Amino acid sequence: MNRRSLFSAFAPKTKTSAQSFNIEQKALGGGSGLSPYSGVWNYEKAKHLLSRAMFGPNHAQIKQSVADGLNVTITKLFTPTSSPLPPLNPNYTADPACAVGQSWINAAYSQGVDGYRRNSLSGWLMSNIFSEGVSVTEKMTLFWYNHYVTSDINDPRAQYANIKLYRENALGNFREFTKLVTIDHAMLRFLNGNENTKKAPNENYARELLELFTIGKGPLIAPGDYTNYTEDDILQMAKVLTGWKAQTIEGNPSGVIKSVFNSGNHDTTTKTLSPKFNSTQITDGGVNEYKTLIDIIFQQPEVARFISRKLYRYFVYYVIDAEIEANVIQPMADKLLQSNYDIVPAVRALLNSEHFFNDEIGGCMIKPPIDYATSMIKMFSIVMPDASNLNKQYSAWRNIFNTSVALQQFYLGAPSVSGWTPYYQKPSYYQIWINSVTLPIRIRLLEGITTIGITIQGTKIIVDALNFVKQFDDPSDINLLIDDLVKFFYPRPIAQVQKDFFKNSILGGLPDFVWTQVWTDYINFPNDISKKTLAENGVRGLLYVMVDQSEFQLQ
Repeated sequence: MNRRSLFSAFAPKTKTSAQSFNIEQKALGGGSGLSPYSGVWNYEKAKHLLSRAMFGPNHAQIKQSVADGLNVTITKLFTPTSSPLPPLNPNYTADPACAVGQSWINAAYSQGVDGYRRNSLSGWLMSNIFSEGVSVTEKMTLFWYNHYVTSDINDPRAQYANIKLYRENALGNFREFTKLVTIDHAMLRFLNGNENTKKAPNENYARELLELFTIGKGPLIAPGDYTNYTEDDILQMAKVLTGWKAQTIEGNPSGVIKSVFNSGNHDTTTKTLSPKFNSTQITDGGVNEYKTLIDIIFQQPEVARFISRKLYRYFVYYVIDAEIEANVIQPMADKLLQSNYDIVPAVRALLNSEHFFNDEIGGCMIKPPIDYATSMIKMFSIVMPDASNLNKQYSAWRNIFNTSVALQQFYLGAPSVSGWTPYYQKPSYYQIWINSVTLPIRIRLLEGITTIGITIQGTKIIVDALNFVKQFDDPSDINLLIDDLVKFFYPRPIAQVQKDFFKNSILGGLPDFVWTQVWTDYINFPNDISKKTLAENGVRGLLYVMVDQSEFQLQ
């Protein structure tokens, strides 16, 4: 029996296809609601929680969560994390205001620096995800970016300040966060706050503040009259917001990004809102008038329901029927109102709920591109270049960032003020992530990481296949190994016939003891290159055929 030839030319016999992703479009979870989960706590449940709340947990983190229990894991997820160090200049020697190895976030602007600073920022974003630990902070930071979208901002300093704001308030107070976003430098530039003056009120931000950021339209009642506000409310609110301006590159070349209030451009008249807001009158409040407006908007209970629905679609599933509205959304909204709009009680209750852990919820979501690109590195515990070579480290991070862009999720570049379409576009929602462009890229990434590696700046990024499977209970038993990998790779159990297919792809119909002997020979003679190669080829073949399945694209 030639075992070397058995493993030397492994190849998957099935292929993931875009047609494989037809997730049933119905509300999931039955009658379960927001009451705390009281069922069995095991590997599958821990993986479900960490996969939704983080970017790609590894096997050790899942096992630790099982040992910790649900309550401790939830506490870990919502424990505030320290702020990451700012992004650095990894290699650009022509920046007169920032040396290599230093941070450019407050450095003066000069021609030609935007390119490397933008690359540095994109790498920094990925580094935060790679070092997130067991925490929901980075997942919530991305949620808020998709909520308070800012795009088309050319100054990386402003982009950094914007994301830093989102990260620092990711687990904070929704109402107070909205006040900060309203006068954020990047937001003023993106939604025309710079152009909003008493002589020419610009309604762009006021419109999105209501429609997308706080309360939502609701059904149209009459021309200019929506369920939750009117067109005249938008105009009145635009007047409230006049006078703020983001200093541009030309106006602020020295470095520090900030927003300023010009009282001469502020509308000092009394603004009267519609009965939707109790016909409230807002008198001149100068630099603080926008805060009064936000407080008025947040007096409407629909704000709490609106953000609860968005959080639900981000963490759980996109279909919300009357039962989900009553049993999950309204209780989340109640927690927001009871906490004066602190975001943690509602999100924590959702991720700790009977509904969230319903069996139907697991595997109903296609992995978003940023989840997919970063989890491929994290779940396989692939060692990335360290800070001893800053340029190589940032290059590796940027490569993962660029992969998520190719997969059609550009952090810092959402396609519209509404965010990425899979989070809101009926009827397809998440299924938009998988298409004829993105699926081949996903598969090539899998092939590279599990088989031949991806070379970045001279560093090969590839799973250490043998050490990877050593962390499981008994790699010498092909059936137990497949069972463990199924639990790790997939969000739901699979049929025995599929497991048999995996085994046959490697053994080709030979008896199980063949693999046991191959693995035992490698363990007993780890320095024997031929035995090590034989075992490694077998593991790589198994990994590739398993991650090549449609189920791997789900979480």
